[in-house]
Amino acid sequence: KLGTALIQTGFLSRGEKALLRCVELDSKKAEAWVNLGGIRLSRLDFKGCIEANERALECVPNSEVALHNKGLGHLYLGEAEEMTECFKQVVELAPESAAGNYFLGVGLFAVGEKRSARELLKKAVALGYSPDPKLVKELEHIDDTGADPVTILELGSAPEKQTDKVTE
Repeated sequence: KLGTALIQTGFLSRGEKALLRCVELDSKKAEAWVNLGGIRLSRLDFKGCIEANERALECVPNSEVALHNKGLGHLYLGEAEEMTECFKQVVELAPESAAGNYFLGVGLFAVGEKRSARELLKKAVALGYSPDPKLVKELEHIDDTGADPVTILELGSAPEKQTDKVTE
């Protein structure tokens, strides 16, 4: 708890030292591993982030937070397939996770599954996530409905389908 408190108050180096000491004393502290991974992610140590979150997953195999953070580490390393696998698990554990759906969509887009990516991004937006405008622009190239992709992402369906929903 000391390491987490230090991190939250802006003392990253001291927080990291406290977390390292914690996992040295008890390597089964999943939360400490996740927070250590978070510090490493914030310091752009993406491999260190992945390693710490893998240790957290050894302690708690279905940790949504550890899978999410591990996926982000893979994202920033450009490892789309590994990222996609992490976020598939996140969405299995938490189907209504806006961020999980968004990042799974980003991963699927990166591996070429653009239509599936688009569906997940629509869901993420419906759940409250704000997508990267560059990605929305890329989706224009796969739109076969004739509708504006921003409209689709913001409203969740093509305009003619949206009218039906409004009148119900």
